[in-house]
Amino acid sequence: MTIATTPIWVDTQAELESLCARWQQQAAIAIDTEFMRSQTYYPHAGLIQVGDGQGCYLIDPLAIDDLSALATLMTHPGTVKVIHSCSEDLEVFRYLLDVVPKPMFDTQIAAAFANFGFSQGYAALIQQLLSVGLEKGETRSDWMQRPLSQSQLHYAALDVAYLLVAYGKILAELKALGRLEWVREECAILVAAAEQPTEFDDAYTKIKLAWKLYPDQLAILRDVCVWRERTARELDIPRNRLMKEGAAWELARRKPTSAKQLANIEGMGSRALREYSDTLLALIAKAEANGLPDRMPKPFTPRQGEVLKRFKAIAQSVSDAQRITPEILTRKKDLEALARSVLAGQPQLPDSFTGWRYPIIGELLHSEAQALVPEYAPDYAPEDQQETPHV
Repeated sequence: MTIATTPIWVDTQAELESLCARWQQQAAIAIDTEFMRSQTYYPHAGLIQVGDGQGCYLIDPLAIDDLSALATLMTHPGTVKVIHSCSEDLEVFRYLLDVVPKPMFDTQIAAAFANFGFSQGYAALIQQLLSVGLEKGETRSDWMQRPLSQSQLHYAALDVAYLLVAYGKILAELKALGRLEWVREECAILVAAAEQPTEFDDAYTKIKLAWKLYPDQLAILRDVCVWRERTARELDIPRNRLMKEGAAWELARRKPTSAKQLANIEGMGSRALREYSDTLLALIAKAEANGLPDRMPKPFTPRQGEVLKRFKAIAQSVSDAQRITPEILTRKKDLEALARSVLAGQPQLPDSFTGWRYPIIGELLHSEAQALVPEYAPDYAPEDQQETPHV
């Protein structure tokens, strides 16, 4: 089997339009991106790679002003866009082209469904499926520099050179297992999520130890996290440059009332202190007026954790029976949400257990959740989540 790996540089409008028109006639193309974001909020594309089975094309987004032909290709319904580990690439295309590639097929997700390994890296997958070793020496390269080195060009070309062949092998195995539609459903969910506008209202819920804060403190954390995300986005700088996550938590806990008190919080960025002290102090003062959030759930007690263990046991049993990795079937946070609904006496199956998962595992989990209510719900009361009121 001979696979073209020589990079073909594309840096003119005419070349791009001609290639995109040709690629729209294909059933599938392999795509990848190289980008930089160490100093920015958004990923800035330095290179777009396309593999079509005949060549490895490296599109220079810095040299071509009008990328509309590429945007059209990315949303062409007749051409599947094959990507390995798609999350960052979808973000790149959303920022660069204001579109998300679709239909999209993620070979990392698909490989897991085909029992080729969970969360396989691209090089490991190609080694497993094709017995080809790939070098990964340019992972941390500067992709915005011009000209790119020969080593960079070679590395970028290899990222798409073998992807369509791997796609074919994975596709055949998925069809044999009857799981192709499962993968298509998973990929469509990822695309739909990437197309949604970013919301920051619940960013505070992802902060470590947020469960330790009281509603008045959570209101501050909520508003400060929204400010942090929006400001980092407007300035296109990493959010941690404004304020580290731990600093946001400390700010909410301490409720500073002066610039001096703000400066004493470790992890506050110099720019935030220099330019936004007044803004932050005003946010803190007004946070409660914007509504008090409910307290975050505390970690499970050993008794409550028994519910979660029951659900994990079901997931493992189904995993063994279906010969599919348990990480595909369930996510820890969804099992925890189901367990908390049981403890509250109102079992509710998370949305992730709809679709193909429902007949495989969702129905079993829901039945078990209902059966566990009489045994465990009486132990649960809202005050279990409370501590002695603070002053």
